[in-house]
Amino acid sequence: MSQENTCDPSYKRVLIKLSGEAFVGEGEYGIDPEMVNTIADELAEVHGLGVEVAIVVGGGNIFRGMAASAAGMDRSAADYTGMLATVMNSLVLQDALEKRNVFTRVQSAIAMQAIAEPYIRRRAVRHLEKGRIVIFAAGTGNPYFTTDTTAALRALEIGADAILKATMVNGVYDCDPMKHPEAVMYDSLQYIDVLQQGLKVMDATAVSLCMDNSLPIIVFNMTVPGNIKRVLLGERIGTIVASNAEEGR
Repeated sequence: MSQENTCDPSYKRVLIKLSGEAFVGEGEYGIDPEMVNTIADELAEVHGLGVEVAIVVGGGNIFRGMAASAAGMDRSAADYTGMLATVMNSLVLQDALEKRNVFTRVQSAIAMQAIAEPYIRRRAVRHLEKGRIVIFAAGTGNPYFTTDTTAALRALEIGADAILKATMVNGVYDCDPMKHPEAVMYDSLQYIDVLQQGLKVMDATAVSLCMDNSLPIIVFNMTVPGNIKRVLLGERIGTIVASNAEEGR
C-alpha cells in the first residue's frame, strides 16, 4: 500500500508509458533483469509518494509488429504477436515490483485468465484507489493501434492527470539527438506543434486523443535515476506537451 511522504506530488494519478526497449539494458533485445530491477526500484519509490500509478509497457524489445509487417508478415498477425510481447514484459515488471512489496495487477486487453485480469475500467480504477499499481498489457486488443495510443486511451479512461512518457533522451528535440548532436530540446510544446512538425513524441492518434481531452504529456529521460520522482514532484525536467505551454505543471 502507499506510504506517507512529506513531499507533495503535483499529480494524484498518472499513467507511465515505458518502451519495451527500456528493458533491454546493455543488450540489443530481450529482457535484462538488472534493468528491470532498476525500473522497479524507481517505480516503488514513486509508489511510496502516494501517487496512483498505472503503466503501459511496449513490446519492442521482444517483437516489433510494424517491422514484421514490413518484412511481409500479415499486419494483424504481426500486431497480435506484438501484443503478446507486451504481456511478457508486464509479467516480468509485476514480479519485480511485488518483490519490493508493491501490490500490482496486470490487466490484459486479450483474455488470459491464467496470468492476468481482463481489462475492466472500473476494476482498474478501484485497484488504483486501493494503492495498487496497474499494468495494462496487450495494447488495445486490436491490431493497427500502437502502445502509445493504448497509453492515451487508458490514461483518459482512468482519469489520469498526465501521461509520463519515459524515453532514453532528455525530452523532445527538433531532430534526432542520437544522430544530430546540434539538436535543440523543447521545454514545452503545444499538441498542434507536435502534429504539424511530425515530432517524435507519441504517434498522431495518441497525441490527437490527448489534445482533444487536454491531457498533458511529459516526455523525460528515464535513464537518469530519480527522474520519475522529480517529474511527479513538479520539477521542470524534460518536455511538456499541452494546450498551453504552462498547462499541466
